[in-house]
Amino acid sequence: MKSILYIMTLSMCMAAQTASVSAQTADDFSYNDERFADLQMLRYKVEGFEKLTLRQKTFIYYLQEAALTGRDILFDQNGRYNLRIRHALERIYTDWQGDRQSANFRALEVYLKRVWFSNGIHHHYGCEKFVPGFSETFFREAARTVGVAPTLIDEVCPVMFDPNLMQKRVNLAEGEDLVLTSASNYYRGVTQQEAEDFYTAMKDPSDPHPVMFGMNSRLVKENGRIYEKRWTTTGLYGQALSRIVNLLRLARPYADDADQQAVIDKLVEFYTTGDLKTFDDYTILWAGNTAPLVDFVNGFTECYGDPLGLKCSWESIVNFKDLEATKRTETLSHNAQWFEDHSPVDPRFRKDKVKGISAKVITAAILGGDLYPSTAIGINLPNSDWVRREHGSKSVTIGNLTDAYNKAARGNGFLEEFAIDAATVKMVREYGDLTDDLHTDLHECLGHGSGRLLAGVDPDSLKAYGSTIEEARADLFGLYYVADPKLVELGLTPNLEAYKAQYYTYMMNGLMTQLVRIQPGNNIEEAHMRNRALIAHWCYEQGRADNVVQLVKRDGKTCVQINDYVKLRTLFGRLLAEIQRVKSEGDYAGAQALVEQYGVKVDPALHREVLDRYQRLDLAPYKGFINPVYTAVRDAQGNITDVTVSYNEGYAAQMLRYSRDYETLPLVND
Repeated sequence: MKSILYIMTLSMCMAAQTASVSAQTADDFSYNDERFADLQMLRYKVEGFEKLTLRQKTFIYYLQEAALTGRDILFDQNGRYNLRIRHALERIYTDWQGDRQSANFRALEVYLKRVWFSNGIHHHYGCEKFVPGFSETFFREAARTVGVAPTLIDEVCPVMFDPNLMQKRVNLAEGEDLVLTSASNYYRGVTQQEAEDFYTAMKDPSDPHPVMFGMNSRLVKENGRIYEKRWTTTGLYGQALSRIVNLLRLARPYADDADQQAVIDKLVEFYTTGDLKTFDDYTILWAGNTAPLVDFVNGFTECYGDPLGLKCSWESIVNFKDLEATKRTETLSHNAQWFEDHSPVDPRFRKDKVKGISAKVITAAILGGDLYPSTAIGINLPNSDWVRREHGSKSVTIGNLTDAYNKAARGNGFLEEFAIDAATVKMVREYGDLTDDLHTDLHECLGHGSGRLLAGVDPDSLKAYGSTIEEARADLFGLYYVADPKLVELGLTPNLEAYKAQYYTYMMNGLMTQLVRIQPGNNIEEAHMRNRALIAHWCYEQGRADNVVQLVKRDGKTCVQINDYVKLRTLFGRLLAEIQRVKSEGDYAGAQALVEQYGVKVDPALHREVLDRYQRLDLAPYKGFINPVYTAVRDAQGNITDVTVSYNEGYAAQMLRYSRDYETLPLVND
């Protein structure tokens, strides 16, 4: 099950067209910062940190150190040569004494910033390899001048400059060997069929509590033998994981209660042993530990980077509860059974009893690994289907990040350009932020936690389509219920009209505006984009006879026109029922048909129009965050007496500091 929600709509996340200004203090704060390539850097504010107790601040301090310490793991997971390439680029960037205003050096600077942002040489979202804007001759000479080893230079140059080598970090193209054609570093020397056969042989279909086979290892084939290299303190990535374990142990005394200390103990045990049953025990403890104000995610979590959806990337977030905003999500979680019982899906696929649904709005204190710099706005964990079914799940909406996106997007002209008329713009301005937050809450808190697999269905049966289907399922749950009168009754929406803002921006995004993230001539490959396209195009086609949704021309520009919002909700419900059936029955052919027919192809004429209109707005389609900086204030004996937070570190300075202070792995991890 895929849990992290990267679903910020373009109308919400397009940063304002402003000058690049670095924030200095909490009182002199700018959300917008540096811009380069197709990226806009933002800052997020950690409101309320200064009001925490010293114990809580100290807990956060050690946890954020652990969060930053796993950075090298993700770089290596994303590509075999990423650490070596980053090393060479940073040496040139800091030490080269040539003309730093030359076209080659300026292009290298942009390339390095993209590598930092994507934790490797492939685009963080589209997964295609970056094309260097500087010459190989320049790179070789500059690297040699600053003392980069000649063997390293010879290793990385083909990877960087040969357009036919390691083209995609994650390839999901139908009909291809997804393992051999993906550049992510989860497999060595094995084919897709060999990998699937290896893990299928491990599974016992009668086991009601299956572990997540393969989630914490690299699968390799050496001398004809296929086996796993586990990620543990004594195995692969051992240097980084040992340091993380030490920091978790330093944090442990400052945990809120004994139950939270038990969570840390079990996570340490998992990192030490690599035992997957221990991991399930850890997730059960973590999901049930809902009382503490401060919480964290630390570990191998998301599997979007693996084309087979098995291997999990390393990530971390440290956070504390926004008590006021959490009242909204608690209202949803307290009514979880009502939503499950009234879902439009077949009763066979509903949960008879919803267990352990907890939800809160959090303030992010630090982002790390696969949550940095590009991050989620909501999280629902754990991923194991049986753990969620029997023990529940923990859902969060990251309030200060959505707030940063919203404030950065004000006045950028995006909505006025793509919405059909002034009345629609007014509606979205009035209700868009509210319904975006509610849709995220419903997606994370209830959507991912809803429904059930039929007995004997393999959770991995949808294979490469599993991520898209799971995100579509949660999105549709949110879309269906954001329009329900129950939300008005619960005081979560002000009236029965507010939901239309979410419906309009979702359909506009799925049919049109998310195409700004696709290169001309490419299909849609990222799972969340496929999910949104699938939903929007399916509803567009199924509602065509009744003109539920149309693409119309206004002043020569294509716009989305919704003629019947009530019927659109009915379509969302029908598709939710079908997506849940596919999920519950493990219907691979059904998943393949839905995704390939509705979620992959791009209309080239519409694509070109959207790109042209977007280009004139001069906006960056992707956003990411610069982390705040935490400093421990110590007395003469070394005891922490306070922890301060500042926001004045620049993007390049932060990345170089992280490479220096959190360099935990050797350049070669084979």
